[in-house]
Formats: sequence, C-alpha cells, structure tokens
Amino acid sequence: MVNVMTEIIIRSPLDKVSEYAANPDNAPEWYVNIKSAEWQTGKPLTIGSHIAFNAQFLGRQLAYVYEVVEFIQGQKLVMKTADGPFPMETTYTWEAYDENFTRMTLRNKGNPTGFSKIFSPFMSPIMRRANKKDLKKIKEILEKNKTNDRTKM
Repeated sequence: MVNVMTEIIIRSPLDKVSEYAANPDNAPEWYVNIKSAEWQTGKPLTIGSHIAFNAQFLGRQLAYVYEVVEFIQGQKLVMKTADGPFPMETTYTWEAYDENFTRMTLRNKGNPTGFSKIFSPFMSPIMRRANKKDLKKIKEILEKNKTNDRTKM
C-alpha cells in the first residue's frame, strides 16, 4: 500500500490556490509527470466528472482516468482512478493559514498492481519526492502570479 501525504504553505489566498489546483486544465503546468489532461465529461468540475490524464512515471507512459468522488469548493477534492494501471486515490485539501497564505496538502494512496507492483517498495519515497516537486511548482506559479498582479496595479 502506498500512502503519501505532503503539504506546503503558499503565499496566495485560499480561493486562488484552490481554484487553480482544482482545475484539471492546469495540471500539466504544475505536475511534473502529467503531460496532458482531457475532460471526458462537461465542465465545470463536479462529483462524477471524469478527466483523462497522460503521464510519465518511472520511465513509462501512463494513461488513466480519474473520477471526482468528493468536491467541496475551496476545501477538498478527492479523485479516484476509474481506469488505469495503478489504482490510486488523490486528495487535495486547502486551508487558509491567514488571509494571504494557504496550506495545501496533496495525498496519494493506492495499491500498486501489475508492472508498478515491482516498484512498490520504492514507490512511497519516489511519490513523496514527486509530490514535493509538484507542490513547489504550484507555489512558484501562484506566488509569481501574485507578484505579477501587484506590479500591474
């Protein structure tokens, strides 16, 4: 069983962080391994939405579909693989640290099967490193956008 949780504090208001992170169209920008995201159901994001992702992980191309199973705007998003090589649940949570800072957590849990089962003893540390990179990237993007917003005033 893989169960990895990482978190970061982002200097941006909760609504901006959660709106950006919860939008699958933004995933290729801040997820290191995700190459594309394609809606299989209509927008906006809601319980039951299906999004197809193409990723590269451990040197392999992965294609999988996530289904949104829980969504509380500005608080929590839970997605589970509806189709794919690695049964996985991904959870985002957002919490206002204060009016200008947001704590974002990213949690992945699942049971590797098939090819990925070979790597299961190494999967948690690999995923933790990837998640930390992803959270650093979203922090960089959102904090840069915040700086750009201030310079436009």
